[in-house]
Amino acid sequence: MTVRTVRAAVLPAVGAPLEITGVELPEPGPGRVRVRLAAAGVCHSDLSLSDGTLRIPVPAILGHEGAGTVESVGEGVTDLAPGDPVVLNWAPSCGSCPACGRGEVWLCGNAMNGAAAVHARTPAGTALHPGLNVAAFAEETVVPRSCVLPLPEGVPLADAALLGCAVLTGYGAVHHAAKVAPGETVAVFGAGGVGLAALQAARIAGASRIVAVDLSPAKEELARAAGATDFVTASERTAREIRALAGGEGVDAAVECVGRAVTIRTAWESTRRGGRTTVVGIGGTDQRVTFHALELFHWGRTLSGCVYGNCDPRTDLPVLAGQVRAGRLDLSALVTDRIGLDDIPAAFEAMLAGRGGRALVTF
Repeated sequence: MTVRTVRAAVLPAVGAPLEITGVELPEPGPGRVRVRLAAAGVCHSDLSLSDGTLRIPVPAILGHEGAGTVESVGEGVTDLAPGDPVVLNWAPSCGSCPACGRGEVWLCGNAMNGAAAVHARTPAGTALHPGLNVAAFAEETVVPRSCVLPLPEGVPLADAALLGCAVLTGYGAVHHAAKVAPGETVAVFGAGGVGLAALQAARIAGASRIVAVDLSPAKEELARAAGATDFVTASERTAREIRALAGGEGVDAAVECVGRAVTIRTAWESTRRGGRTTVVGIGGTDQRVTFHALELFHWGRTLSGCVYGNCDPRTDLPVLAGQVRAGRLDLSALVTDRIGLDDIPAAFEAMLAGRGGRALVTF
């Protein structure tokens, strides 16, 4: 089979530094699509993959939030053509498992099957896997047709990469999971890419008060630009400060985008009696959150997880594109750094240090 050499960010082993190197990528086989990347977002999930919080076969090419143009298609792909702008879908639903049968496509039991496939090879012949299915940290990728979503008109191609994870996740957490209604109060914990998207989603939903929480006071300007009416620098007083801002009771809905036990617990304590706490952040197995039986009864709060924003990308992507065209959703406001492929390791360090919103690799 014909192969082409492209540059990519390879994770050689769990916990090892990323290697920016050339890899040999085959032409698309039946049912597959070759995409030239325009941009790829650097998401905290990529960091979770690299440190082993999320388990994937390695060595692998990381990156799952991407957009680009179709280069070529394999046999049987008739609804896409070279030059078509597309967004990568890292969690394609199979349509046949129990979760898909219930309409919960974000919980598809077969969505990650492709991560075990051989995606590319090093020049020495070592097999490489496709991170979260799509291997977006590369100049080009080859993916199943199910991992490609046509990009609706009116959305800038590079910024559209954010729709593939951060925006679908943040928007869905607010609209599908927390079900924020007009006039309600909301707190969003973590002002990274997903958190900033959640703040914009809360504003679009018509929330009356939107409190952003982050460890870094430097993120206040970003958070307010996204829609926050208030900003709280995280401390041991955070829950009390949020309750005071929300009339003493607490907010109607808290969205946790960090994945740490202390943040989840604080988000829970920040919601009113009968309120909703939605956990979006991905934490490790060492992050244990505890509750006692009496408080569960007394507060009557709901605590729920949220995967990929509880979204169906096939139907939610056009909705989000409409929000972009209408000027209500600002994708570029989520981007704090536009970087090159070689800068991804530095972007990982910035995430670990809690700096910035979303770094976007542009090709």
